[in-house]
Order: sequence, then C-alpha cells, then structure tokens
Amino acid sequence: RGARGSPNAEIDVGVGLHRARQRLMATGWSPSPEGLLQLLNLFRTSATANNDQHREIQQQLVNFNSIADYNNYLVYILSSLRDENPSVRQMAGLVLKNNVKDRWPQLPAEVQAYVKENLALAVGDPNNFIRSAVGSCVTTVVTVGGLDAWPQLIPILFQMLDSPDQGHLEGAYGALHKICEDSADALALQPGQQALAMLIPKFLSSFGSPHEFVRKMSLGCVNQFVQVMAEPLANNIDAYLIGLFALAVDPSPEVRKRVCQALVLLLDVHLECLLPHMKQVIEYMLISTKDADELVSLEACEFWSAICETRVAKEYLAEYLPRLVPVLLDGMVYTEFDLLVLGADADEDENVADRPEDIKPHFHKAKVAGSGGEGGGAAEGEQNDANGEDEEDEDDDDDDDDVMEWNLRKCSASGLDIISGLFQRDILPTLLPLLQAKLSDARWEVRESAILALGAIAEGCMEHMTDYLPQLVPWLIQTLADVKPLIRSISCWTLSRYARWVVHTPPAEMYFQPLMQELLKRVLDHNKKVQEAACSAFANVEEEAGAELVPYLGPVIQNLMF
Repeated sequence: RGARGSPNAEIDVGVGLHRARQRLMATGWSPSPEGLLQLLNLFRTSATANNDQHREIQQQLVNFNSIADYNNYLVYILSSLRDENPSVRQMAGLVLKNNVKDRWPQLPAEVQAYVKENLALAVGDPNNFIRSAVGSCVTTVVTVGGLDAWPQLIPILFQMLDSPDQGHLEGAYGALHKICEDSADALALQPGQQALAMLIPKFLSSFGSPHEFVRKMSLGCVNQFVQVMAEPLANNIDAYLIGLFALAVDPSPEVRKRVCQALVLLLDVHLECLLPHMKQVIEYMLISTKDADELVSLEACEFWSAICETRVAKEYLAEYLPRLVPVLLDGMVYTEFDLLVLGADADEDENVADRPEDIKPHFHKAKVAGSGGEGGGAAEGEQNDANGEDEEDEDDDDDDDDVMEWNLRKCSASGLDIISGLFQRDILPTLLPLLQAKLSDARWEVRESAILALGAIAEGCMEHMTDYLPQLVPWLIQTLADVKPLIRSISCWTLSRYARWVVHTPPAEMYFQPLMQELLKRVLDHNKKVQEAACSAFANVEEEAGAELVPYLGPVIQNLMF
C-alpha cells in the first residue's frame, strides 16, 4: 500500500479500479443497444416534456421494473456514458436511487452486484453533479442493504481519500459524508467498529487539508458520531478538540459552521471535555453569533439555548450577560430577506384570494407552559413559546413563516426566552435599558424586535416584570394600531404572553377591556397576518379569562362572525 499522499496512492486506486472493471467485464452483461436508446430517449424527452408527457414517461419507467436487468441500464447510464448530457445521467441516478430504496431486496443478486460495482467505479466521476448523484445512490444501497452486504465499499473509499485526483478525492469524501450522515448508528454498532477505527483518525488528520472541500467533509463526517460518541472518536477526543480549535478561524464559512455544530453537540454529550476551555468557547460563540454569514451565526446562536440545558450554565454565562443580551437582541431584527419572504410591503391584502394552504383547518390546543399566540413569524418552536408561533403550525410547509424556516431571528428569540428563564430577575438590569432604547428607535424593524423580546421574556421574567406592566401594557395595546402590519401582529402575540396579568389585574377598564376591544378590531384588520395573529391572541386571552369574558360575548360574537 502506498503511503498517504504519495504517488503510489494514485497507483493503488488505479489498480483497484482496473480490477473492478475486469470483474465487471467478466460478468458478461452489456446493454441492449435498442433498450439503452429507448431509455435514453425517455430521459432526454423528459427535460422538455409537459405535465401529461411527464406522467406518461413516469409510467413507462415504472413499467420497466418488470425487466430483470432494468437497474443495470440505469447504473450504466449514470456511471459509463460520460459523453451523455449530465442531466440525463442525473435522471438515471435519481430513478436508480428510488428503485434501490423501494425494491433493493427484490433485485436479483447479480443485478445488485453489478449496481454496486458500477457505483464504486463512478464515485470519482469528473463531473461534480454526477459524483453527488452516485454518492446518493451509494448511501441508499448502504441504508437499505447494510454495510455488511458491501464489505468492499469502505476500503475502496478509504483508499481514494489519498488520491491526487480531485474527482476521486471529492467523490470519496462526499460519499463517505452521506454514509456517515445516514448510517452513523450502523457504523457505530459494527462489531469492533473496524470501519470507524480506520476512518476517524483519517478524518481527523484531514482537518489540516489545504482543500476546503476536504476540511468541510471530514469535519462533517466526524460530527455525525459525536452524539453516539463512538469509541474510535472517544479514543481520539483530544485530537478532535485540537482540530476543532484550529478550524475555528478557518476562512470557509462552511467549515466554521461545522465547528459551531460540533461545539453545540459536545455540550450535550461530552461537557467535561469542554469545561477547561469553556470561556474561550463562549468568547468564540459570541463572535460567531455576529458572523456575517448567517449560516455560521445561526449555528453559533444554537449554543446559547444548548448551554442553558447544562449544569454549568449560570456559573459560566452570568458574567457574559452584558455582552450576550445585545447580540441576541440584534439577531431578532428582521433581515431584508426575511421581509422579502414575508411580503412585508403588502400592508393590505384582505382582498387577495386565499391559497388552499391559507385556509386549511387548524385546531386550537390547550394552553401549556410558555404558551402564547401567533407572533407574525417571530419564530418557531415546540410550543407557543418565545418563538411566537403555534405548535399546530409546525408542519405547515407552505406557510410564509415555514418558508423562512429556522433562522437567526427565531433562534435568537428562543435563546433569550431560555436565558431569561434561567436568570429571571438577574437579566433585567442588562435587558430593560436596551429594550427601552429599541422601543423608541426610529426604525420600525428595531421597535418590532423589541416587542418580540418583551414577549420572549414573559415566561421567565413574569414575576419580576409586574412593576413595569402597568405602563407597558397600555403602550403595547396602542401598538396594535401601528401603521406597520408586522408590528401589529407581533404586539398581538406579545400581549397574549401577558394575558394572565392583563385579565386578572384591576381595573378591567384599564387593561382587559381595551385589550379585548383592540384585538377584536385586529381580527377585522386589512392584513391577513394580523388577522391570524389577533385570532390566536384572542384565543389565549379567552382561555385565560373564562367566565370573565361573558359580559363581552355580544360584541365578540359580532366581530368573529363578520
């Protein structure tokens, strides 16, 4: 075997691939020219087909599954026809992946062998998109058939990790990353963990690679085994930490993002190894939460919620509150992209026809700890918590808020919610002056983020906010009439978070009645997002008020039936 990085490495890979090709030739299978052309023409036509033609093509492809060696054709197109249009080869790979997922156990053994041999040959294809398609097929075969049924795979890929050929190098790392992501438990449970014992040290040594792709993939591979803390990783934990700290200043945002992911994972499963370095880690996460790349800042922001779940949170975070709280507040301001996705310029959309996903049924759930109403896209979480969204909306993939998915704003709000629950009164001297300044800011996006923050801390700081609520609640009720729809909607949510105080604090004419009146107006708002937020907030207030709502049922029913 050639030494790592030596010219012999390329020779070893070449010899291995040559032998694989010889084994394939020995099988005697070759495609029928007529059948191959028929399949190619279907894929070529698919690129410009209309919906009806697509359905017809799809049905023909399904019918081909009755042909015993159909998948041989698919892998042949994917792996061997390098002069064919890459999109055609990709389509063949996609169909093959789906067939493997759905039909692998039923395929003849000789077809399985042919597919695996060809996939192994194509891992290093010169085309990046084909390498990715091959890697997807490889990991699907492993997931469905198991690693034990393909014992040659890991050694083949491991050998390619030293190849000077860029295609082989990236193809092997890409395929291994997919395998580690999809089959981490299977690899960790292998008897003796032979594959990981070979791969983990190699991945760790690759942290110092001059190739960004290699650094990114090798770190991504190792991170898959932190949660299970596989023995080969536990035995090399010091080397892993040294590598992480070295990559913390990597010029690649993708690498730094994975560093943040690793540190968050280690908090949960191997806190002890981080304790000697915790202050440096916190300093790094403070910087990374403000990273210009939002993917990095988002992963770093996850750290604050995660550390609050540990036994050392108060001990280590207390001194950082004056620096951490402003970072989280800044992260809660809508970005230009957020506003674009939300359509913030559509102030009045009540006359716009509803989409089917807008009017599908929702079911109100009983209020739980930390519950609130719709926060106008403030965030997204497991309960109606500081994220400002309802639990039943989690699976509404077509909603605007879900199009935005989990982002820095939502993560920052969730972090502030959890931290306020941990520190309660102790966070207010830092937080309140900042909120006061933001609530009077000339920029409406900043004011909106401060209102979100007030809702985020409601659960953790309620007892200590009571001195401020007599002035704060009337002001928030006034913001329900703000000219900006997103301020009106977030104010609905924040006020619902303080519903218990509003309902049970006399005089009702000062707090409860004005809130009811304004929420009912917002139910008839010209903006649909505000309407939704008001209905959700009203449901929470209604649940808290109970019989105290009876005197107002007349106007309530009139508004809700309008």
